[in-house]
Amino acid sequence: MVRVASVEKDLCNPRKCQIECVRFCPINRTGKKAIEVPADVNKAVIYEEVCVGCGICVKKCPFQAITVVNLPDELEKYVVHRYGPNAFKLYGLPVPHEGKVLGVVGRNGIGKTTAVRILAGELIPNLGMLDVKPSWEEVLKFFKSSELYNYFSKLVNRKIRVVHKIQHVDLIRVHVKGYVREVLSRIDERGILSEIKRALNIEHLLDKKIPTLSGGELQKITIAAALLRDADVYVFDEPASYLDIRERLRVSKAIRGYVPSKAYTVVVEHDLTMVDYIADLVSVVYGEPGVYGIYSKVYSVGSGVNHFLLGYLPAENMRIRSEPLIFNTKPDQKIVELSQRQVYLSWPEMSKTLDGFTLEAGQGELRVGEVVGVIGPNGTGKTTFARLIVGELEPDTGYVPFRGLRISYKPQYIKGEDYPWETVGEALENIAKDGIASSEWFAEEVIRKFRLHRLKEKRIAELSGGELQKFSVAVALARDADLYVLDEPSAFLDVDERLVVARAIRKIIEGRRTACMVVDHDLMLIDYVSDRLIVFSGEPGVRGRCVGPLDVRKGMNTLLKELEVTFRRDVKTGRPRVNRPDSYLDRYLKSIGEYYYSKPVEGEA
Repeated sequence: MVRVASVEKDLCNPRKCQIECVRFCPINRTGKKAIEVPADVNKAVIYEEVCVGCGICVKKCPFQAITVVNLPDELEKYVVHRYGPNAFKLYGLPVPHEGKVLGVVGRNGIGKTTAVRILAGELIPNLGMLDVKPSWEEVLKFFKSSELYNYFSKLVNRKIRVVHKIQHVDLIRVHVKGYVREVLSRIDERGILSEIKRALNIEHLLDKKIPTLSGGELQKITIAAALLRDADVYVFDEPASYLDIRERLRVSKAIRGYVPSKAYTVVVEHDLTMVDYIADLVSVVYGEPGVYGIYSKVYSVGSGVNHFLLGYLPAENMRIRSEPLIFNTKPDQKIVELSQRQVYLSWPEMSKTLDGFTLEAGQGELRVGEVVGVIGPNGTGKTTFARLIVGELEPDTGYVPFRGLRISYKPQYIKGEDYPWETVGEALENIAKDGIASSEWFAEEVIRKFRLHRLKEKRIAELSGGELQKFSVAVALARDADLYVLDEPSAFLDVDERLVVARAIRKIIEGRRTACMVVDHDLMLIDYVSDRLIVFSGEPGVRGRCVGPLDVRKGMNTLLKELEVTFRRDVKTGRPRVNRPDSYLDRYLKSIGEYYYSKPVEGEA
């Protein structure tokens, strides 16, 4: 075995501890040095070649800053990059295929962005050699007998050009100025701007300045900019962020339709529905976030996503998930069971006009132990409806009969300053005093799986977007409430974290016999967590209306018919899978009016 030791520099703080990691290390007690805190760095340093992987330092560290993992030593010949001593280590890379779209799926902090930066030629991998300056010559020698040799040979010799759509599109506001029309016209190397602006529905954005664009608008503009470039390799890092269901499908169609037919395409994405729709092949990256990541072999998109959800990679003979994720494949049985439950909460028809937007909401009710998904395009009133339900807004007509109820609300937009605590640790201590948050289950299945226990020393105001999202969801679920309303809980979260959220919601709502509304754009999350659906439609930013709750099949049919896309169930996992446009199954389901097919279907479609 070989040791991979990681010390998270932001968490390690020897000035505030008794240096337990050094004092309790059994190797140190024999007179050797497996771990120390050099004065010049004032951070713990673990010598992996001496460390025996006992894990005592991991348990003794009061800040949860240390992770030590034992891995088979044969993996060392696949080390592609390491960021430094006791830092993240990457094994292998995804293998792009000419003329194919390769999807990359895996957790946050596990090497996806590092890998695509290497494939884009932005980062020269050091092959784990920290004392030698990395060079492309060494990289070519390393990949000499592998599938990646031809790709890197072309890249190094500048025979291929790469366009990289970055993950953090908000950085574009800082570095790019001017009007959208000017910027896109200047980089339109392929002469297809008129087609791209229609395909991505960005005509109305052309006369806006780049710094004034919203997150979703900026995402579409950066995707448009990538497609306008004349390149041989196209890399899209999280193209679904900030986009609603309609726009995610629109972007997927544009990427498949406008990337040159012989180009290499790599898409990193957490929305598995979008991966299913856009990719031909899938590579799964697994490991320990912030410590190491390992890339699997390339699978077909259907098999790859299934292996990821079932938690077993057959080509590697590796289990990556403790238990498989299986979706409900008996919706009719669920409908019958729900109809037998008593009504928990109900509301009449309501309307609200706000800043030129008008919402008309139909009457509805929630049943005991029920989770209702809220779906529909952006700008049609989902967040306005949520704010009416929780009492932040008063309706113009109708009323909300929930006065006096305890409501736990996670808003769409969150800020660290919104919370009464200063640090994550202070918050965790407070929410653990009573209710389900005090249980071992909550501590293990929510706090630890969200890795919040490692953030105890961090100030809430300094949390990253993903960290703040996980913190906010955990706080909302920890409250002892009569109604839970979660607005976009999947934003910034990876697939596994979304599943943690979904399972926690179901466990808490069913256990407490309360009710929950979940507003989200991830159809796989909505399908997994929802008993029924409220469906929104209308003219974005002008007017919206909602119907429901409807049973999941009817609700999804209502939404997908408007989007003109069909789904089927996967035979192995029961997950919803999007059908390719104009495929046989797509045409057949549209002909019978079944846009959300409830029966499992084998194969690609």
